[in-house]
Amino acid sequence: MYKNYNTNQLTLPMDIQFLIPQQHLVRLIDFAVDQMNLHIFLSLYPGGGRPPYHPRMMLKVIHYAYANRIYSSRQIAKQLTENIMFMWISGEQKPDFRTINRFLSERMKEVIYETFFSIVDLLREEGLVKLEDYFVDGTKMEANANRELAT
Repeated sequence: MYKNYNTNQLTLPMDIQFLIPQQHLVRLIDFAVDQMNLHIFLSLYPGGGRPPYHPRMMLKVIHYAYANRIYSSRQIAKQLTENIMFMWISGEQKPDFRTINRFLSERMKEVIYETFFSIVDLLREEGLVKLEDYFVDGTKMEANANRELAT
């Protein structure tokens, strides 16, 4: 009478990679960050203590979150446990919000913008984006609700 429904049934494939379309933004960010020079990260980690999360993984998560208008480290940490795209790009690792915030404010503070622009340059070189199609209109217009104009 109904289609089979069993939440306890193990299904294949278990690899979440197969659930992500080939042309999805998360794959594009994964590709772009993998192409970056690793020496940017090596200078930011002096060593010692417990091994940190890989900076490439953290950078992929941050760039994918920003591309989806998620800026809060708590929301990013939440997405890492609930969103398949975030799970895939992080390799199913789950840094907490403090680790994400520390990565942004201490480790990558000086180079986060450089990495963003290097990703955009790489995508332009690969022919995946055309910069002439993107623009920001800085026009300022007065609204009807301006008190000074009302009589």
